[in-house]
Amino acid sequence: MMLILSFVLIIVLTVIDQIIKLVIVKNLSVGQVISLIKIGETKVLELTHIRNTGAAWSIMQGKTWFLVVLPIAVLVAGIAFMTVKRKTLNKFEVISISMIIAGGIGNLIDRIRLKEVVDYISFKLIDFPVFNFADICVVLGEIMLLAYIFFFEGEKGKQKDKPDEKPQEKAQSDE
Repeated sequence: MMLILSFVLIIVLTVIDQIIKLVIVKNLSVGQVISLIKIGETKVLELTHIRNTGAAWSIMQGKTWFLVVLPIAVLVAGIAFMTVKRKTLNKFEVISISMIIAGGIGNLIDRIRLKEVVDYISFKLIDFPVFNFADICVVLGEIMLLAYIFFFEGEKGKQKDKPDEKPQEKAQSDE
């Protein structure tokens, strides 16, 4: 059941990413900027249609082959991991891994089809690269997965290590 949930989530998030990018490409020329949120004279959020042949902050410009091969390896590893661990994964893990995979697929489609990635979200309050929905999926998925690993995975192991205690014994040991 969790595997089905993951594939549905991957498909839905990938389709959302591609629809948004299609709308951007059809309605904004490359380099066009539309201000979405301003506070006084301070720009906060803009739609900025750019194309990126590299990764974040335009690193690895022109290394399309590497930026295609690496995500494919990560996607295969993620799907293999979920397939092997499907009986022990919880919803939180499935959602976070599915988000990472979907974001990877969304940007991979761009790299294969266009040889570059369509980016459009520009957060102006800090010096941050223009990004897209797929990037959001990858980053949020990674944060969620790391949070789970650091805060909950260790607790799961501790509970397995403890011998079964009766509620009375546990209450007495807590005193």
